[in-house]
Amino acid sequence: MSTERYITSSCVISKGIVTKNGQPVFEGGALEPSDFLISAYRHFGLQYPRFYKMDNIGKLGWLANEVLLQDGFDKEKYPAKEVGIVLSNASSSLDTDIKYYETVKTIPSPALFVYTLPNIVIGEISIRYGFKGENAFFIFDDFNAGFIEQYVSGLVNNNILQACICGWVEWLEGNYKAALFLVEKDKTKDSVTFTMENLTKIYQLQNG
Repeated sequence: MSTERYITSSCVISKGIVTKNGQPVFEGGALEPSDFLISAYRHFGLQYPRFYKMDNIGKLGWLANEVLLQDGFDKEKYPAKEVGIVLSNASSSLDTDIKYYETVKTIPSPALFVYTLPNIVIGEISIRYGFKGENAFFIFDDFNAGFIEQYVSGLVNNNILQACICGWVEWLEGNYKAALFLVEKDKTKDSVTFTMENLTKIYQLQNG
């Protein structure tokens, strides 16, 4: 049975800019990508020591999710098993894989090894909020809005999930982009219908 689904919040991070629901909320100027993440973290007044231990893709996805859920998401509204996370990117965990491979030549780094799976970013978000719902990480050449819309809609329509964080988190050698969407059944004041067209439109706000 089909049900209505809405994008109730969105966050895009790319080219030194953090956007929330289509509006810039932080600009990092000419900072190096890794420094930009730390600067944004501090700008939003976040306090989470694990952040500094994460690899770059973990920091990017975690930060995007923090902005996505700020000022509007009620964690207590849903059971933990009914909030899911469905993410995707093009390079998996290759950025960290390369760094880990370099350490293998001398002493392998356990701190890097634990991040040599792309779904670790899902784990970091889940630990932060206690989410225990369906989760998956897919690899595509480009952001596949049609697949995300179809896959997440199936989870919601079949009452496997009541809410889902979905989208794109990509980081490779300093080239990065995150585009996250909060999908819920209840319509809010600024929400838009959860469609492939709206996903694509929001994603393309900051091409790169």
